[in-house]
Amino acid sequence: MSDAIKHECGIALIRLLKPLEFYKEKYGTAFYGVNKMYLMMEKQHNRGQDGAGFASIKLNTIPGDRYISRVRSNAAQPIQDIFKQINERINAEIAEHPEYANDVSLQKKHLPYIGELYLGHVRYGTFGKNSIESVHPFLRQNNWMHRNLIVAGNFNMTNVSQLFNNLVELGQHPKERADTVTVMEKIGHFLDSEVRKLYKKLKHEGYSKVQASPLIAERLNVAKILRKSAKNWDGGYAMAGLLGHGDSFVLRDPSGIRPAYYYQDDEVVVVASERPVIQTVFNVKFEDVKELDPGHAIITKKSGEVNITEILEPLERKACSFERIYFSRGSDAEIYNERKMLGRLLMPEVLKSIKHDTINTVFSFIPNTAETSFYGMVEAAQDELNKQKNQAILEEKETLTDERLQEILAHRLRTEKIAVKDVKLRTFITEDSSRDDLVTHVYDVTYGVVKPTDNLVIIDDSIVRGTTLKKSIIKMMDRLNPKKLIVVSSAPQIRYPDCYGIDMARLEDFVAFKAALALLEDTNQYHIVDSVYEKCKKQVELADEEVQNFVTEVYAPFTDQEISDKIAELLSEPEVETEVHVIYQTVENLHKACPKNLGDWYFTGDYPTFGGNRVVNRAFINFYEGNKDRAY
Repeated sequence: MSDAIKHECGIALIRLLKPLEFYKEKYGTAFYGVNKMYLMMEKQHNRGQDGAGFASIKLNTIPGDRYISRVRSNAAQPIQDIFKQINERINAEIAEHPEYANDVSLQKKHLPYIGELYLGHVRYGTFGKNSIESVHPFLRQNNWMHRNLIVAGNFNMTNVSQLFNNLVELGQHPKERADTVTVMEKIGHFLDSEVRKLYKKLKHEGYSKVQASPLIAERLNVAKILRKSAKNWDGGYAMAGLLGHGDSFVLRDPSGIRPAYYYQDDEVVVVASERPVIQTVFNVKFEDVKELDPGHAIITKKSGEVNITEILEPLERKACSFERIYFSRGSDAEIYNERKMLGRLLMPEVLKSIKHDTINTVFSFIPNTAETSFYGMVEAAQDELNKQKNQAILEEKETLTDERLQEILAHRLRTEKIAVKDVKLRTFITEDSSRDDLVTHVYDVTYGVVKPTDNLVIIDDSIVRGTTLKKSIIKMMDRLNPKKLIVVSSAPQIRYPDCYGIDMARLEDFVAFKAALALLEDTNQYHIVDSVYEKCKKQVELADEEVQNFVTEVYAPFTDQEISDKIAELLSEPEVETEVHVIYQTVENLHKACPKNLGDWYFTGDYPTFGGNRVVNRAFINFYEGNKDRAY
């Protein structure tokens, strides 16, 4: 993607179902779980590079022995930093106590980070929050083993204020309004409540406090706690948690907005944000890794019993389509084919733009994540070229010579790597005019392969802000002097903010929104902006379920193509001489390519939760009033 946007985070959970001695004997080390967690986090570093965290729990420890370990980092390379700290701690202990080196029982008792239950997390810090306090997992400590809670998630809640107020009504005093804190404290409140109820019941049955403790662990109903905790959550989430005595869970939101996949055998239970992570790290087949259903939780008890349980009634499935377009690793078999299909489905519009002249057209892509869509587009272009060859042969069959036949068959589709990103270039000067000149050179181009008679087609994953296209890519492509430059987006026009875990919050940042405003001004309809503002303001005090998305009215007077044409105009600086045409994916074709991931609110404004409509209206109010605050 030319304009990088950030994903909130990725989760990884591992529960070892056998004693540590088993892994030592079979795999040569009791550090099997730690090693696998390192790999799972590294395989998900695409989901977050601003911070990372790791937590572990030892099962069946005796009082006085440490059983929870946690380490977090917001260093430049946080995953490497975490595991460097872990290795240094373990090596230091073994150096001081050589007897630990080959004795698994001593390793479990004395070495930190070694256990049966692991939780890992990688994150991008949105809205500038990247202090160590914002890095997951979060820990809620208690002297009662059952009340210790570790939480990490891939989520954003749209109703943080409501959740905060709910905690205050329960008598709590939350330290801040962040959704991470409110979510953890909500789970913690009902965990405490359930433990108290179980203790009272066990006491009534005649058990002492010491005798009650293991029975509480056995009888604790994690699903019940989650149902009460998540009842009023509005957002997209894959929420993972560990309880001090050894229960664990991962809960997915009812619309399936945020992804979660799991694998289970007789040795391990694994959950991650992406399927190929599990496939690669544990060397298992595609079909063995299951997707966690929306509204469901995978709950593993301390005993090792695993259940997939419905926690919240599933809503219409609106899994995030951006996961398929951009965020998730393209090595997933389904995602790879979906991205190719996104490219293929764009070809009819590309052919119109180049007037079916595939011979005098060069096809390329913006590195690196658009490459798979590029393959799909090229396959469709090759089909068109073959069709043209067949037609030419049929039309000339009466007079066709061997020389002419060879000439027709010699036509090849022209694909080149035109845009080359200089990853070492840093725009270190902050003064605007100098910085703009440096931004122009973030991408370089390949000279000598595009002729003045050629069209140049270049595909990107999506065009969000358009800044890099305007300041760098289009200018660089213009130097090649093509007849026409066609910029293709495998995603539809991004028109609305995301509020479920992607860093796309401000309407005025979107080039599609800027284009719509410009068209309203061009056509003397800018009064619509004032009208939408008044409608949004009137909804501020309404309940979430009553709020409508009125921002759609900004785009309503114009066709998709009119907005695309205006975007092309906005992205072309005055010095650009080449004709620039912008083609976006249609929402209809997006759904064809990604039929299981129909979450399209950033394109259509059709939010899967009530809170989404409130967020988009607040974002518009903020834009209108010149307020840079977060909309949720």
